[in-house]
Amino acid sequence: MIETLRKIVQAVNNADSLEDALGLIVRDVRAAMNTQVCTIYLLDTATNRLLFRATEGLNTSKVGKFSLGFDEGLVGHVATRGEPLNLDNAMAHPSFQLVPGLGEEPFEAFLGAPIIHQRALLGVLVVQQAERRRFSDDEEAFLITVSAQLAGVIAHAEATGAVSHASATPEKLTRFVGVPGSPGIAIGTGVLVSPAPDLQAVPSRKVDDRKNELRAFRAALSRVRDDIEIAAENLREELGPEDHALFGVYLGILDDSTLGGEVASLIKEGEWAQGALSQVMLRHIRHFERMEHSYLRERAVDVRDLGTRVLAYLQDDDRTRVTYPENTVLVAEEITASALGEIPRDRLAGVVSMRGSANCHAAILCRAMGVPAVLGAAELPFTRLSDRDLVIDGYNGTVMVNPRPEVRRRFEQLVAEEEAMTAELAELRYEEATTLDGKHLPLWVNTAVAADVQRGQEQGAEGVGLYRSEVSFLVRDRFPSEEEQRQLYRNQLEAFAPAPVTMRTLDVGGDKPLPYFPIEEDNPFLGWRGVRVTLDHPEIFLSQVRAMLKANEGLGNLRILLPMISGLSELEESQTLIRRCHEEVLNEGCTAPLPPIGVMIEVPSAVFLAPALARNADFFSVGSNDLTQYLLAVDRNNPRVADLYNPLHPAVLSALLTVVEAAHTAGIGVSICGELAGDARAAPLLLAMGFDQLSMNAASIPRIKQIVRSLRSDDSDALLQSVLKLDSPEAVVDRIDHMMNERGLTRFIKLGEQRDQ
Repeated sequence: MIETLRKIVQAVNNADSLEDALGLIVRDVRAAMNTQVCTIYLLDTATNRLLFRATEGLNTSKVGKFSLGFDEGLVGHVATRGEPLNLDNAMAHPSFQLVPGLGEEPFEAFLGAPIIHQRALLGVLVVQQAERRRFSDDEEAFLITVSAQLAGVIAHAEATGAVSHASATPEKLTRFVGVPGSPGIAIGTGVLVSPAPDLQAVPSRKVDDRKNELRAFRAALSRVRDDIEIAAENLREELGPEDHALFGVYLGILDDSTLGGEVASLIKEGEWAQGALSQVMLRHIRHFERMEHSYLRERAVDVRDLGTRVLAYLQDDDRTRVTYPENTVLVAEEITASALGEIPRDRLAGVVSMRGSANCHAAILCRAMGVPAVLGAAELPFTRLSDRDLVIDGYNGTVMVNPRPEVRRRFEQLVAEEEAMTAELAELRYEEATTLDGKHLPLWVNTAVAADVQRGQEQGAEGVGLYRSEVSFLVRDRFPSEEEQRQLYRNQLEAFAPAPVTMRTLDVGGDKPLPYFPIEEDNPFLGWRGVRVTLDHPEIFLSQVRAMLKANEGLGNLRILLPMISGLSELEESQTLIRRCHEEVLNEGCTAPLPPIGVMIEVPSAVFLAPALARNADFFSVGSNDLTQYLLAVDRNNPRVADLYNPLHPAVLSALLTVVEAAHTAGIGVSICGELAGDARAAPLLLAMGFDQLSMNAASIPRIKQIVRSLRSDDSDALLQSVLKLDSPEAVVDRIDHMMNERGLTRFIKLGEQRDQ
């Protein structure tokens, strides 16, 4: 059965249309199960009826013309209950209904399975047999598996308009779920990034004129370098000089000392340029694709992208130029940095891809550029979205395809309201986030690249609550030197001096492995990451801390934050190393003071050990993203469980309150730097809990500031006390929304959070 299922799935995925796919399924399932009938009914959303769409064994003249309601027949029964129905005598079932002309009269055995995609019913798959018998458990399991595969095919077809209903209705708006890569809403036209040349289609061929092949390869290489340098230049205003290290890595792949040299060697041995390029690139692509971690798989994408670009110039000097519409939504299997740089910035509205995580290159660049992005949309039929109308929700990680005119107008209105609100809130830049009764709540900014610093200052950030130092490690092909790090950190500290700048020590592992320091684990989020890595490699930790201390000389606004602390011993070991670094730099003549050393609270053990940690740390900073995923056992980069990831879950709120109380009892400050800090709904709760600072992305600062300035402390205190009695995140959201509505604050909830999901 497994081999049969594999063949069916492969055939269906290669089908040219939905009709072909449905025909293949009913034919092959009937043969595989040795039954006399296989039929597919699909839900017609216009009529809310189950349309007879494909059959082997019944009257094919009824296809597309006959339908059943949810209260009609055994098919309606399966659809209503949403579970399989296995009968040896179908006519004896109370829901049985004979349809004249369909041809079901001879068949007594019935097995039906619902076709469900993302909890929504799409149709019913049925097999029937004349012999009165009950289908076996294996046969039932097989049909359920086929229906699950069929669900994805139908969802893709709906997204591209391939599903046509009996009634003349507009194309259905289809939603795909991914990972929020960069916040914001984008409305525009899909443009597919899909280079035509195929590295895998290049044959091996021997040539006599090796010098000519080598010249052709060098020329193609030179043109690709020019393309990448142009792309980097297009992003120069968006990114700081150090952030262009990413493009340096990209170009470095083609150097004579790396892959470019390997290709040249093969050409000198007699292989033609295209064949040499293909062989070298595919070998390295396969190597990276076997890696477990997302960052290393992204390197495979870089290699493939570069190889394809060089191949394009080898095959055709006149590469086809892509026309970018006014509001381009870049669509790809996986987005590369060079692809982002090729599009004129004034035409790039949004980005969506099948692969990628919140910490990949594309996400980092999109956030720096202020471009909404949805990544990791695994079920996205990206090859069929060219020229489609798309709505990208970078807040929640959803992609909407073919929005109806009224839906599109509603989103356009919401985006216009958002822009108007942004202009209105810009007046608050020089104002503090102070409640109506005088309680000041400092709002800080999270930074990773140079553009984040500028945007944070433009929005009136009072400090940096989280500087993600790992980004400068991720965009290189080696560890940055101590001096390179010192210069980067000095720029951050000087930009905000005398305001505090909280620098997190290297936080790699999980979904952020370094390409030159691979960490291969079956479960990386529960493995070697954060401070666990740097304590095992003190040479990395010591170099980074020394760079931070030297960068702080004459400024005194540095705070050092330790990630992934799970126990007191890790904190004590880290403090010992930091004090050692401080003594070393003092002996070298540096007069920088010993900075405050804080603990990042992001694992459950740290919550329960918060009192002990608080007695030994200078401050706390809560990483709500990881804390939420660890408390709820939900991978925040997995779109299949995206609905379960909710930082307003009562368990998370209880943990946050525990941490704040422990910090204040010990007399230390506590901030929060995860996405929850910039959540409009969370602001009143975090204020009431007593957080000393909220740190967020720059775009969230104005609306959070306005909410704080619109509240009284007793408003938020009363809300918190009522919320702590609730036992579900839905109830928490309802209670918050009721209060926000009463005080006229609903409009400050982000667009991606406020509309119906």
